[in-house]
Amino acid sequence: MAEITSTTGQLLFGKVLTPAGIIQEGVIAVSEEAIHYVGEAAWLPEAYAGWPAGNAETRGGLLIPGFVDVHVHGGAGFDFMYADAESLETITRFHASQGTTTMLATTMTADKKDIDRALSEVHAFRSAPMPFAQLAGVHLEGPFISPKWSGAQNPDHIVPANIEWMEQWEALYPGLIRQVTLAPEGEGALAAITWLRKHGIIAALGHTNASYEEVIAAADAGLNQAVHMFNAMTPLHHRKPGAAGAIMFDARIRAEIIADGIHVHPAAIAVLSRLKNAGNLLLITDSMSATGLSDGEYTIGDLPVLVRDGVARLKENPEALAGSTLTMIRGFRYLVEEVGLTLEEASRAASLTPAEAIGMQRTIGTLEAGKRGDILLLDEALNLRGVWIKGRKMNDIS
Repeated sequence: MAEITSTTGQLLFGKVLTPAGIIQEGVIAVSEEAIHYVGEAAWLPEAYAGWPAGNAETRGGLLIPGFVDVHVHGGAGFDFMYADAESLETITRFHASQGTTTMLATTMTADKKDIDRALSEVHAFRSAPMPFAQLAGVHLEGPFISPKWSGAQNPDHIVPANIEWMEQWEALYPGLIRQVTLAPEGEGALAAITWLRKHGIIAALGHTNASYEEVIAAADAGLNQAVHMFNAMTPLHHRKPGAAGAIMFDARIRAEIIADGIHVHPAAIAVLSRLKNAGNLLLITDSMSATGLSDGEYTIGDLPVLVRDGVARLKENPEALAGSTLTMIRGFRYLVEEVGLTLEEASRAASLTPAEAIGMQRTIGTLEAGKRGDILLLDEALNLRGVWIKGRKMNDIS
């Protein structure tokens, strides 16, 4: 079982990826959950000179910010939809071992009572200290989506956008819901988008049959993100750009991407990365309960799933992908090795841009003094060799 080792203060030496670039011989001073200094090792302030080296193995390695995953349904055998405190800890422990230091617990299109329960459990879990990946809140993926593009969402639970429900959830759990995914062409969707943005919540399109024009109208109303780009949406055609074309065209809309080589071809990710500026591409996993486990039968929400060769598909509809078994470290490596992004670009997509999306860029997302001590150590092959959360090192990463 992974554990966190407490510490009072430590120095991490190595190559350090900062907003200004990579420092080849750098150091991070971290203590009491926060980063105190990031810079050239030769310029380390005297106040930190006596601090112990946190891990000799960091020398020669690459230190980058912890990953932020805003779209993740579960892992290690558990689903956020049906998780209690013990399983929430298991999910956050597993994803922390894969480099995710902050995440949004993502729900499914389900009966309202099941969504109510999921919100209540996450809210209660967040009220106590979280030793592993920090749950920054909840991403509601549905139930306000299109039945024509339900994918691995249960169409029996799809309903029109309901502001009353959202007002109720916001009143019960202020600030808990950070993102809502809906079909912008649906009944009441534009009003819901306006309500979401007024309350500082990401309004994301997904599982949508929207036309290009409907997506642009939704962006005018405040829509500002798209989930799992290219999947479960109207595709790009040169005379009918669809939702995909609108997202690629409109700089107001950030785009999530599942970089696993299954959901999207690497060339399509490369095209998207060139069209969206550095602050508009988010790496996500969309991972489900089977992540971290072997092939077999699982569920996503209340739908049965078969996982074969690491690919999750609905049991009743093998054409439909059912989330993924991706982890953030694998997705990060894929962006660099298969898509061709630089380390800086991949780190922005995996850390800073999602932090900006949920309004936490002043706290996480980059390695800078004053920010939370969420730090990853990678070797030359971009394998994960160390995880620090709030300045504390996690043991037994895999």
